[in-house]
Formats: sequence, C-alpha cells, structure tokens
Amino acid sequence: MFRFAIKMLFGDSAKFYGILLGLSFASLLIAQQASIFVGLMSRTFAFIGEVGHVDLWVFDPTQASVDEQKPLRTTAVSRVRGVSGVEWVAPLYKGLLVATLPDGSRQVCDVIGIDDDTLAGGPVEVVEGSLADLRQPDAVMVEVGSSQQQLRFPADLAPGATPLPGQIFDAAAPRRSVQVGDVIELNERRARVVGLVHCAETFVAAPTIYTVYSRAKTYAPAARRMTTALLVKASPGTDVDVLAQRIRTETGYAALPPYDYSMRTLGYWMTQTGIPINFGIAIALGFFVGVAIAGQMFYNFTLDNLRYFGAFKAMGASSFTLLSMVALQALVAGVLGLGIGLGAVSAFGLNAAGGKLAFKMLWQIPLLAAGAVLIICILASVLSMWKVLRLDPVDVFKGS
Repeated sequence: MFRFAIKMLFGDSAKFYGILLGLSFASLLIAQQASIFVGLMSRTFAFIGEVGHVDLWVFDPTQASVDEQKPLRTTAVSRVRGVSGVEWVAPLYKGLLVATLPDGSRQVCDVIGIDDDTLAGGPVEVVEGSLADLRQPDAVMVEVGSSQQQLRFPADLAPGATPLPGQIFDAAAPRRSVQVGDVIELNERRARVVGLVHCAETFVAAPTIYTVYSRAKTYAPAARRMTTALLVKASPGTDVDVLAQRIRTETGYAALPPYDYSMRTLGYWMTQTGIPINFGIAIALGFFVGVAIAGQMFYNFTLDNLRYFGAFKAMGASSFTLLSMVALQALVAGVLGLGIGLGAVSAFGLNAAGGKLAFKMLWQIPLLAAGAVLIICILASVLSMWKVLRLDPVDVFKGS
C-alpha cells in the first residue's frame, strides 16, 4: 500500500511539484529571515566580544546598550579601583567622530580609546603593525577587511604623502584602501595610521579606529565626562558575581560580565525597536504562504486520487491504512521540500557570509523550519484525510 502511495505522489508531477514549491518556499523564507535576524542582532553586541580578558564591564546604570553614550565621572576609575577584589581597571572611550581625509572628504568613524598602560580593550586581530605602536605620537589603528564602510583614499596619493597646494581630487577617481602611513584628521587633529586591524561586524556601519585613551580624549569634543565604560579584571580567587555586586553597592555603577552585558544590549534592541516585529511578519508570511500553496495543492491532489483510495477501500483496506498513506505522502513531500529550502538557504548563506548582509544560521533555525514545515504538512493533510475518511467506494465508482 505504501509503495502505491509513493507512486501516486510522484505520478501526478504537476501537483507534486506545486506541493514542493510551496514547502520549499516556506522553509527557505523562514530559515533565511530567521538567519538574517540572528545575524543582525548578533552585531548589536559584537563589540563586547571583541574585548577579551575582561571580567566585568562597569557603566552608567541607565545605559541600555553598548552603543549608548552615557559617560562616567572622572573619578569613576579611582572609585572602582578602590573596591576590594579588583586587580586592575582600564578606562574605555567609544564615540562617533568625523575623520577628514587628505582630499577633503569626510567620514564618520567609530573611535575606540583603550587604556594607555595595559592596552586593555584593544582589537583581537591585528593585521599589520603591533598594538604597542599605539603609544607612538598621533598613532591610530584602522579597521580593514570588513563589509562596513571603509576609509578610502585617492589611488594616486601615496601613504603618508601630503597633497600639493591647490591639488584637487576627483570624487569619481579610483580610490584605494587605507594603508600604514596614511594621515587623517580627527576633530582637526592629526592622526597617523600605524597599524591595521580586523574587527567583528558591528551594528554601527562606520570604520573603526583604535587609539589610546588619553589621545582619544583630545580627538573628541571637550566635555566634563569622557569615560564611556570601565573594564575590570578581578583578582585571582575572587568570585566575579560577588565582585559585581560589591561594585554596584559601593559605587552605584552598573557592573556586568561580558555575556550579561551582551544580553542587556540584545534585550534593548529586541524590546525597544521594531526589528523583531518586521522579521516576525516576514517569517509568518512564509508560513502562511506555505500553508496556502501546499495545502491547496495537496487537497486537490487527494481529490484527484480519490478513486484510487476508493479502490483500496473496496479491496479491504482499513481507514487507518488509507490515512497512513496520506500521511506518508505528506511526510515525503515535506522532507523533500524542507531539504530543498534549507539547501537554498545554506548556499545563500555561504555567499552572504562576511558581506554587508548579516547572516548567521544557528542550529535551532533548521529545527524551526522543520517544525513549521511539519505543521504545514499536518494542516495540508487534515482536509485530505477528512475526505478519505468519509469516502464511500460505491460513490467513487458511480462517479467514474
């Protein structure tokens, strides 16, 4: 019986391909939109993961995310350093500043100022140069190799060269990537590129520039408060959670481990923006489109094959056997449609990885797509099963 059920499914090629199309499109849209959503949300806290060897982040208690600027008082470093169990404290500056290139063009950059002494908060991967080079005068390190906006210089301007008086650069002329030796201006102050780094893709679509904390304060507009956050290392044997509570009690600042701070940032973007709603609507549309296409095609397929089910029933096949045949047909179509959809999404993800489009497929996403396809198959086969249950072989043969 089950062999005949498979033959019936593959025999009606037009409706079979229609069912596959609906299921494949539904699984593709669900998995693709979910992967893009996860990739986009992971970028909101990617900077926190870039900072290694840190036990706690200390910041303003009203600050909801890592990109929100609520600087601390100048006394914050000494206050936190005085808490029992703290091994060292490193100040961190993070802010958007305008960089002026030699040809006069401007680019908003995400400037990171790390501790002068320990260089804590520096990038994980240095492509060219050394992190210690940031201690040189006017030294900065610039991000390269990401899909985000990059500092682009005129191709005919050598690294470190100064434009000739009155020299005009054509905006449409070829441009090159930033190189060691290039000179830019940050807030009308000279900055010399001494190294290139590679950073994780972040939610801020701007080039990332690293320098030391003291120099970052000269680049940034003057303000009473300049410290964006504090990076804290716990003393050996000190419980991090106990130390975080101690800092909160004695200083009034928020103190969280990197993972908790990442979840705090993620929670802000999840609850205070419309991004989850927009992607949720797209995923729901994929589900309902799958139900509409696959359900209609599978129902029509069952109606066209009622005479075969009637013949089986007349030969003594039980209702359970007939329902099992319908379920098998739905299962086979669902597995094939899911495989095609996930295969297409995987190919899309391989081409989109590292590009401007955020894409991150977690292992839960194929399970989500599989669950959605299973529900679609159940809904699509329920009406068909109802027709099969009410089937009277006499009526079928009379109609034929």
